[in-house]
Amino acid sequence: MPIPSTANLILRASCRDGRLKEALQILLAIKDTLINSCTNLLLLQICIARNGLLQAYRRYGFPQEAFKLFHQMQRTGIEPNQFTFATILPACAKLRNLAQGMDIHQSIIERGFLSEVVVENALLDMYAKCGSIQKARDLFDIMSEKNVVSWNTMIAGYAQCGALDEALRLVKEMPRPDVISWSAMVAGYSQNGLFENALEAFKEMHLAGLKPNTTTFASILPACAKMGDLEVGMDIHQRIIECGFSSDVVVASALVDMYAKCGSIGKARELFDKMLERDVVSWTAMIAGYAQNGFNEKALETFKQMQLAGVKPNPTTFASILPACAKMGALEQGMDIHQSIIESGFYSNVVVASAVVDMYAKCGSIHKARELFDEIPQRNVISWNALIAGYAQNGFCSDALKIFELIKHSGTNPNDVTFACVLLACTYAGLVEEGCKYFNGMSEFHCIMPTIDHYVCMADLLGRAGYLEETFNFIIKMPVKPEVVVWTCLLDACRPHNNIRLGAFAAKLLFEMYPDNAATYVLLSNMYVEVGRWGDAQIVRSLMKDRGIKKIPGCSWIEDHKMIHVFCAGDRSHPQTQEIYEKLESLSWEMKVAGYFPDSTHVLNDVEEEEKEFFVCHHSEKLAIAFGLLNTPPRTTIRIVKNLRVCVECHTATKFISNIVAREIVVRDVNRFHHFKQGKCSCGDYW
Repeated sequence: MPIPSTANLILRASCRDGRLKEALQILLAIKDTLINSCTNLLLLQICIARNGLLQAYRRYGFPQEAFKLFHQMQRTGIEPNQFTFATILPACAKLRNLAQGMDIHQSIIERGFLSEVVVENALLDMYAKCGSIQKARDLFDIMSEKNVVSWNTMIAGYAQCGALDEALRLVKEMPRPDVISWSAMVAGYSQNGLFENALEAFKEMHLAGLKPNTTTFASILPACAKMGDLEVGMDIHQRIIECGFSSDVVVASALVDMYAKCGSIGKARELFDKMLERDVVSWTAMIAGYAQNGFNEKALETFKQMQLAGVKPNPTTFASILPACAKMGALEQGMDIHQSIIESGFYSNVVVASAVVDMYAKCGSIHKARELFDEIPQRNVISWNALIAGYAQNGFCSDALKIFELIKHSGTNPNDVTFACVLLACTYAGLVEEGCKYFNGMSEFHCIMPTIDHYVCMADLLGRAGYLEETFNFIIKMPVKPEVVVWTCLLDACRPHNNIRLGAFAAKLLFEMYPDNAATYVLLSNMYVEVGRWGDAQIVRSLMKDRGIKKIPGCSWIEDHKMIHVFCAGDRSHPQTQEIYEKLESLSWEMKVAGYFPDSTHVLNDVEEEEKEFFVCHHSEKLAIAFGLLNTPPRTTIRIVKNLRVCVECHTATKFISNIVAREIVVRDVNRFHHFKQGKCSCGDYW
C-alpha cells in the first residue's frame, strides 16, 4: 500500500521548507505500517520520502542529522538508491569526513550505482572537498560519461586546493567552458591571493562571450578590494548594474566591502543604506570598512544598529569590531563584546579569541590579555603575535621576548609580523644587540626576507639608542627604497641627541618626498629649539604657515560609562570644563609643592612666560586625566589614548600626578603605552 497521499504531500512540503522535526515525526508515524507490508514498492516510496528528508537536512546545514537518518534507513532494511547516495555524499563533503565518504563509495560499488553520473559527480565533489583531489582525478579519468557538472566539479576542486595551473588546464580541455568553470577560476585565483590572475580570468570570460553570474561578481570584487583598485572595482560595479544583480544581497555585500577597502567609505555606506535586504555579511562588511578606515566610533555605532536590527554577529563580525575598540581604547565596550562572544559560543574560534587578546592588550589591560591567551586551546601565529605586540607596546619587553622563545616549542612557525613585533620590543627597550640578532636571524634561520616594516624597526632601534651614523648608513644600504617613515625615524632620533647635521639632511629629503607632511616641520622646529636656535625654528614654522600646512592638533580621549570623551589642548567645550580646570589648578599647586615646575621649552619665544605655562598645563592628556579623576572611583586605573606622541613635559607631569593621587594612569600615545604608577613610568623614560 503506498504512502497516504496527504501525509506524503505534508512530508515533502516540510522537507522543502526546512521544517525538519515535523517531517521526521510524520515519517516515524507512517514507518511501521509501511515496513510491515514489506513490498518493494513501499520500500522504494519510503526511500524516496527519506531522500527528501536527507536532502533537507543537508541543505539546511544539518549534515550530522543526515548521517543519522542514512544509518537508520539501513538498519530498518531500506536499501539506498542512487538519489540517496547523491544526497548523503555532500554531507560527507561538508563535514570533510573522508573515511565515511570512502565507506559510502564502497557501498555504491557493491550496489552497482557507480555508473550513474549523478553519483559519480557527488563522489568527485566529496573527494575534492575532503582534500583528496588525486582520488577525485582518478575517478574522473575513468568515468564513462562526463557532463558539465563533472568538469566543473574537478575545476573547482583544483582551484580550491590551490592547484590553479591544473584547474586552468582542465578549463582549456573542457569542450565548452561555461560561466561556472570560469567563475571557479576567478574564485580560485582570488582566494589564493593571485588578484591579477583573477582579473585576467574575468576578462577571458568576458571575451568568451559569457555573462558573469552572482558567484563571479562575488569572487572578483574581493580581488579589487585586496588590490585597492577602485577604478576597476567601479567598472565591475557598472557591469553588475547592467547584468541586473545590484539587488542580490551577496553581490551588494561584496560591493560594500570593495568600496570600503578601497577607501571610498562614503560610497560603501551609500550602497549599504540602499540595500533592501541586509544579512550578517552586509553588516560585517560595513563595520569592517569603518574600522579599517579609522572611523572607529562609526564602526561601534553600526555594530549596535546591527544588534537592534536583530542580526546576530558571526565570528568575522566580532573579529572586525574588536580592533575598533582596541584603537579607541574603549575597554568597557570591548568587555561587553567579549561577553557577547562567550554567550554566542564563538570564543573557541582562534581568530576571535586572538582578537579579544589583542583588544585587551591594546586597551592597556595586558595582564587580562595574558590570562585569556593562556585559555586559548589551539593557538596560531596570530594569537602569539597579539601577545608579543601587546607586551612590547605596554613596555614589558622582556616578557615579549620570552613569549617569542616559547613559540619555538609550540609547533607554530613565526611569520614576518612576529619578527616585526619582536623588533618593536627591542626598540622600546633599547636592546640594540638583541634586535640585530633577531633581524639577521629572520632570513638565516627562518627563511623570512625582511620587508620595509622590519627596516623601519631597525632604523628606529638604532636611532633611539643614539647610533645616528649607523642609522644613516643602514638606511642608504637598504635593498628596498627608503620610504618617508624611515627618514622620519632618523629625524626623530636626531632631536634628543642634538645632531643638527643629520637631522637637517633627513628633513631636506622628507620635504622633497612629502612636502605637505606637518610632522617634518614640527620635528625640525623642535630640534632647533632644543639647541636654542630660535631663529631657525621660527623660519621653519613660518614656512609651514606660508604653505598652508597645519599641525595635527593633539587630542586625547577617555572612556567613561561606555561613552568616549575627547579633549584637545586648551579645550573648553566639555560640560565639565569648569570642574576640570579647577582640578588641574589644584593638581598644579600640589605638583609644585612636590618639586615639579612646567617645562615650556618647546613654546616659541613670541609668547609670554605665563601664556607658555598655560599652554603646557592644559595639554589634552592633562585635561583627560583631570576628567578621569573627577568621574572615576578612587584607586581605579585611569586609561587615556592620545593621537600624538606624549611630550616630555606631560610625561614628567603625569609621573608626579600618579604619585599624588595614588592611582595608575595608563596613557597610550601614537607609538606605545606608558603605565604611570607611584611616580614612575613603565617606559623607564626611554621613548
